[in-house]
Amino acid sequence: MSEFKLADFKRAKFSHREQEVKVPGLTRFFEGDPVWIVRGLTGEELAKVDEAAEQAKSLLAIAEGLVGGDAKAQATAIGELVGHSSETPAELVKRLTMLTTASIAPSVDRQTAVRLAENFPIEFKILVVTIMRLTGLGKDPGKLPGSGATPKSEPPQHSATPGEDSSSKSDQTSSQADT
Repeated sequence: MSEFKLADFKRAKFSHREQEVKVPGLTRFFEGDPVWIVRGLTGEELAKVDEAAEQAKSLLAIAEGLVGGDAKAQATAIGELVGHSSETPAELVKRLTMLTTASIAPSVDRQTAVRLAENFPIEFKILVVTIMRLTGLGKDPGKLPGSGATPKSEPPQHSATPGEDSSSKSDQTSSQADT
């Protein structure tokens, strides 16, 4: 069994893993290269993603209770605004939350994420899969700082051969240079 280097872990300066994702299907909506930048999620964000479907269902139930008249139609309209209806798969709700949380550039809100998923499902999936992969890798620990300054090494000393002292060797070298 290998040993966990707790001291190194505690000293590490973690940062989000980020990745540029080419989204050629969205070229029309970008000035320049169609590149979307995403990052991995933290543990807390991942837990919020997992809870997103349940929260969306609760929101729908609250909306149905608050509106009068044709409550079902009004609740459905409210659900569509937040990207959830009674028929929306829980996995889609989670993926929408992932994209809104982990998009760096462009930063997107829920309505934009819903619109992307509806109109560009492949690009949406590629972005979400990239976010999941980055999340699985964890944050980047960076390089650990060194343990301190390394002393500068001295130039090598010429050692005298047996029977010779180092001063006579340097005298010979300097006399050969003179000739």
